[in-house]
Order: sequence, then C-alpha cells, then structure tokens
Amino acid sequence: MLVLALLCQMAVGMVTAARQQSPIVDEPVYVSASLVYLQQHSLEYNFEHPPLAKLIMATGLSFADARVDAAFEGTQWQLGTDVLYGQGNDAQRLLLLARLPLIFLALMFGLVVFAFARDLAGTGAGVVALGLYAFSPDVIAHGSLATLDLPTTGFLVTTLWLLWRARNRPYRYLPLAGLALGAALATKMSTLPALPLMAILVVVSVWHAGRAHQLGARLDGGHVARLVAVGVGAAAGVMVLSLVVVWATYLAVDPHLRWTSPADLPVINGLTGHLVDWLPMPRPFRDGMRVQLSFEGMEFPGYLLGREYTGSKWYYLPVALLIKEPLGMLALWLAGGAVMASVRPLRSAVPYVLLPTAVLLLVAMSGSRDFGVRYAIFVPVFLAVAAGCVVAYRARWAQVATIVLVGWVAVSSLRTFPYYLPYSNEAFGGPSQTYLRLSDANVDWGQDLARLGDRLAEKYPGERVWLLYRGRGAPAYYGIKAGHPLKAPASEVHGLVVVSTACLHSSICIPANTDPAAGRRRLAEILDSSERIDDVGHAILIYRR
Repeated sequence: MLVLALLCQMAVGMVTAARQQSPIVDEPVYVSASLVYLQQHSLEYNFEHPPLAKLIMATGLSFADARVDAAFEGTQWQLGTDVLYGQGNDAQRLLLLARLPLIFLALMFGLVVFAFARDLAGTGAGVVALGLYAFSPDVIAHGSLATLDLPTTGFLVTTLWLLWRARNRPYRYLPLAGLALGAALATKMSTLPALPLMAILVVVSVWHAGRAHQLGARLDGGHVARLVAVGVGAAAGVMVLSLVVVWATYLAVDPHLRWTSPADLPVINGLTGHLVDWLPMPRPFRDGMRVQLSFEGMEFPGYLLGREYTGSKWYYLPVALLIKEPLGMLALWLAGGAVMASVRPLRSAVPYVLLPTAVLLLVAMSGSRDFGVRYAIFVPVFLAVAAGCVVAYRARWAQVATIVLVGWVAVSSLRTFPYYLPYSNEAFGGPSQTYLRLSDANVDWGQDLARLGDRLAEKYPGERVWLLYRGRGAPAYYGIKAGHPLKAPASEVHGLVVVSTACLHSSICIPANTDPAAGRRRLAEILDSSERIDDVGHAILIYRR
C-alpha cells in the first residue's frame, strides 16, 4: 500500500504538470518525429537521437489522428512548429498523448528502484529508495515530459539491477540485462560510455555466480581461467543482444532501413571518425553520432551562480545538483554511500550502484553543454538505491533520522507542486530564486506559455502585453496577443512586460538584426523602469511599465 501511495502521488504530480505545461524547447521535434515514424516510416527527422523513446511516444500519439504535411520541406524545428500549430492539430492534446506513455514508464522505473534497493538491504530499503525517487522534483519534472533523459536513465538502472540479480541466476538475468542495455542505447547515444563498465559488471556477475557454484571451494588456475572466459563470453553476448535491440528499433520505424546521409553532415576526422565508421550500428545511428560529436567541439553560453560565461565548467553539474536536489536527499545520498562502503554485505554492490554513478557523472562533466541537470538525471535515480541502504545501519537514531529526512524531501517536493522544473532547495532560496543561480532546462525550458495565457486572461484581461519568450510554443495559440519589447521604441513599451527568465541571462531572445549587447542594455533599461508584479511558474516574470 505504501509503494502504491508513493507511485500515485508521483503520477498525480507528473500528469498535472503534463496537462498544464506547453512544449519545452525539444518536445516539438520529438513529437513531430514520432508522428513521421507512424505515418511515413521515415528516419529523416531527429536522427541525432535513436528512435526508441519516440516510438514509445508514438504509442500514445497513435490515438491522436494528427495531421502531418507529407510534402513538408524544412528543418526538424520548423516541422515541430508546423505539426503543433500549423496543421490544425490540438497541440496540448498531442503533447499529453506523447507524454503519457513516458509517465507510465517513469512509474515502472520506480518499481525497479524499489526492487533494486530491496534486493540489497530489504523492504525498508526499497521503500526509502522509492520515496526519494517518487518525491524527486527533477525526476517528476523530466518524467512528465516527452523527452529522452529519464527513459535512458530508467533503462540503465534496470540494466544494473538485472546484472546484480545475475550474480545468482546469470542464465535468467543476463539476457534481460542485454535487452535493457539495448533499450538505453536505442534511446540516447550518451549510453555509449557506459558499455565498457557494463561489460565488466557482466564478468563480475558471472565470476560471483561461478564462485557460489563452487560453494566456497578454492579455485585452481584452470577454474579461474574458465570462469574468466565464460564471463568474457557472457559480456560479448550481452553486448550483441543490446546491438540487436538497437537494430530492431530502427527496423521498427523503417523495415527497409532507407537512409541517405544529409549533405551537411558534420565530418569527424581522426581516430574518432574511424571508430564511428566501425561501429556495428545502423547508418542513421552512426550519422547521428557525428552530429552529437560535432556539438562537443562547439562553445555554448552558460550561467551559474549569477555569472554568465561561454564554454563549459567542469564543476557545473556538481554545483547544479547541489542547488537542485532537496537537502534531505543530499544527506541520505551521503549516508547511503557511506553505509554501502562500510557494511560488509553491501560492499559488493558498490560497483553496481556507486561506480556507475561516478563514471557517468565524470563523463557528463566533460561535456560542452552546461544546459541543466538533465544531463545527470541518473544521479538522483541511482543514488536513491544507495540511499535506501541506510536502513542496514541498525541504530534507532539512524532509523528516526532516515524517516525525518525522507519526510523533509516529501514536504519540499509537495511545496513546489506543480512547478517541478524550476525547483531548488531551501538553502538556495527555493524555486522562486532558482533563476538567479541557474538557467535553461534548470528553470525555464519554455514550459509555462500555456500557464501564462491563463494568467493573463484571468488577472490582466484587456491589458497591453509585451512579451520576450524563450521557447517553441506559439503565443497566439494560447490566446496571448503581444508585441516584442525590443522591436518598438522604448517610449511605446507601456503595460505588461513579460519576460522568460532564460532571456535575462543570455542573448538568445535578442532579435537577430539587433546587436546583442545593445539589445540586452535596452532590456535592462525597460525592466529597471518597470515594477515586477507577478510570476508564472517561477520561470516567467511579469512587470508593469
């Protein structure tokens, strides 16, 4: 009953957010690509990401009877806008239908987190782990969206759990682990750095199963060599099975796998380019890798702790996690990790929980895009399992402290309902202050345009509106009639000035024909001479001028 209650409150949070939120920046591309999969069986759009999550979205979109222009010619971003707002479709219904299958998947991954922690330290550990997962504002925020980050993490934690179980029953669980790993690969290419670690864990699981079969007898050199050989063979089998899943997802979209590489495909030179060519993956997967690798050679704007910069900071993700995760959760992560490392029966689980977290976080920290903690969404998921292990420390004070900390996380999460995306913990001022320290997908990903339309209609009907919005939504669709405050003389900008917080920390909202520095100075002058009167979802600020 407790597990059911935790999942139900999580479902309420995700479904409420999914119903209220307009499309975030990436969703129109994913939704339109899913519809193209359904109607045209084409991999042309959004090939820089594998198809599986978009195929899962398509299970909901199959009920939409949506219109897609079969003769459309343009970029994937233009296609996304056309599908949602240019073909007479119900944009919010399409979004909800795409989001619902991934919400269900997020709930199922919650059961995996529960089962993993229960296997490690008992039912109490499973409940604690699920509590942290189900109340995590970041997990709820990204679980409510039609995006790829949380599904990838969910398939990875499922892989790790199955590899842990394979220590006792390798023949049953290793094939399932291969399928789960393949699902992660078929969702997002950022899974690739995890493959060597997963292969090593297969060998470790086989070794443990072999030792258990020997009932503690001392192994001679022949037995050791045989166990290692079996482990390496099992690892190869798991990798092959994961590749089969990737190929199957591409063939599910287009059984003929028709593909022509785009003329503007980035060229990746040197050893990296050769490695991409040698990968036994479908050609669109390899071309998508070239696009992803080209991003790593670029510099993007970043914002952290009130400071703007260009490029990436190696410490960005750890600091962002410190800001974005509930304080009680941070304390339980540390305690759970310490217990896993110090309690003998749990030490064998460290390579399956703590090591993957550390390895993937180091890889993510080396990336070129400081866009948000979504690139490290695996941290709150994996470490929820570790935190559950605090129950292995039997002192009564520790059990009471655990209950208090989980309760603190729950209260912190419920207080931010239904605005999960801009959450930050109490030490950093809470959700209303997040935009002062972080930007982009941490706060304002374009999700609040529909809420803004409702707010303007309810509280400010008939008032003149000037809008500076960062996102892919269409203001007019949500009943917002607004001018652009930087495209008119400042003397004419009177009434409500509405600004996405993402526009405060970069030049992304400055009109293309305007000098970025001049545009930002002018925006500052307008806001300095205005009075802030409201905000929408802690992501869009409303001023009166």
